[in-house]
Amino acid sequence: MKSGFKGMLINVAATAMTGAALLLAAGGSADAASKIVAKISLGEQRMRILIDGRTTYVWKVSTAGRGYVTPRGAYKPTRMHEMWYSKKYDNAPMPHSVFFNGGYAVHATNHISRLGRPASHGCVRLHPDNAANFYELVRAYGPSNTSIVIVK
Repeated sequence: MKSGFKGMLINVAATAMTGAALLLAAGGSADAASKIVAKISLGEQRMRILIDGRTTYVWKVSTAGRGYVTPRGAYKPTRMHEMWYSKKYDNAPMPHSVFFNGGYAVHATNHISRLGRPASHGCVRLHPDNAANFYELVRAYGPSNTSIVIVK
């Protein structure tokens, strides 16, 4: 398991370095930087990470369970926290949070067995390794070069 995670970290680092090199080669212009799209399918309960239009990762997620809503639409990250505690839901831990619409975020969960089906209060939950990777990608490429798109 560790070697798989190490391999993912190496891939994330290599992808981030490529993006940084492209940014520097273009004279530091944000317009020329690589773009990340996190496309979340509510129906499939999957998140696809596209870098410059190419699918790089596909991860299981959990979105809103019965009685809750995960908002559809296209968003930019608004803030990031390596560790956040929900003020609304009993101080629940939200590691590697990337907020995109008020209190909605993409973040890690310890409820790994529930990934792949709706189970959250509205946030997009990821496996802790994948949430850490996504957090680092957004940090490396920048929130302005990242889109979070949630579709039915």
